[in-house]
Amino acid sequence: MVVLTEPDIDHLPIIINSCKPPSFFDDIPVIDLSKPDSKNLIVKACEEFGFFKVVNHDVPMEFISKLESEAIKFFSSPLSEKLKTGPADPFGYGNKQIGQSGDVGWVEYILLSTNSEFNYQKFASVLGVNPESIRAAVNDYVSAVKKMSCEILEKLAEGLKIHPTNVFSKLLMDEKSDSVFRLNHYPPCPDIQKFNAKNLIGFGEHTDPQIISVLRSNNTSGLQILLKNGNWFSVPSDQSSFFINVGDSLQVMTNGRFKSVKHRVLTNSVKSRLSMIYFGGPPLSEKIAPLPSLMEGEESSLYKEFTWFEYKNSAFKSRLAENRLTLFEKFGAS
Repeated sequence: MVVLTEPDIDHLPIIINSCKPPSFFDDIPVIDLSKPDSKNLIVKACEEFGFFKVVNHDVPMEFISKLESEAIKFFSSPLSEKLKTGPADPFGYGNKQIGQSGDVGWVEYILLSTNSEFNYQKFASVLGVNPESIRAAVNDYVSAVKKMSCEILEKLAEGLKIHPTNVFSKLLMDEKSDSVFRLNHYPPCPDIQKFNAKNLIGFGEHTDPQIISVLRSNNTSGLQILLKNGNWFSVPSDQSSFFINVGDSLQVMTNGRFKSVKHRVLTNSVKSRLSMIYFGGPPLSEKIAPLPSLMEGEESSLYKEFTWFEYKNSAFKSRLAENRLTLFEKFGAS
């Protein structure tokens, strides 16, 4: 078993067992990107859930497998070696601590920027890990996922009848795009049995502040989304597909028509979970506001205009579970 730190979980949030069995939500929209009607189905999924699964994508399985193999090599290494590649500042290796506001979870991770040269030589201190192999695997994977993300965003714009259709994707394609990539590892935690609990919070409930998030995980479940009825539902794992989250910035750009979905990850006492997430963000100087072409008649903007730099700073100073957009809402707007 991979140990994160000392086996003390007294200060980590847990989910207490209940007599009700876990619910898996099987009605998550599944979008086949090869179908002509996918543009309209994406719009509907963003309106109703802010979350959907994509199949028949063009991301090579070879890229996915290669990166997963490199990640397993790293996360299977002794903690003392992994710690030499941290602390995350914000990029690099992190352990348990999520952000700078006191949030914690049963997770270790690597956070990387996609538009600046991260010093992969940090990984040279980990026995058996080749920095150049990790760099190549990350670059291949991120390049393919970014291309798929732009395809999804352009289909989205087409479904909304917005012209030009690159209104969203151009923000990710910009050379100054502030996008990030994250590898999360959730080891099993046998110690939670002493709490008569089934699950431990691996990553607490939150929305993603960027435009779009693209998630892929191994075949261990754990991801949960919060539905409109206030219930948490577990998302069945599918290691060959991708899951897409609407981010806060896209919620604002559509004037609330799309909702960024609250989600969390639970870990367990038996199986480890490995996930890869691409967070597609705009340039720091980009102004985020509802698109005029989506405003109908006398419709008013629900949000104050802000730059991505302003929102990013505000979001990362807040706790995970906070509604980060509250500070940027125009109260009384209808």
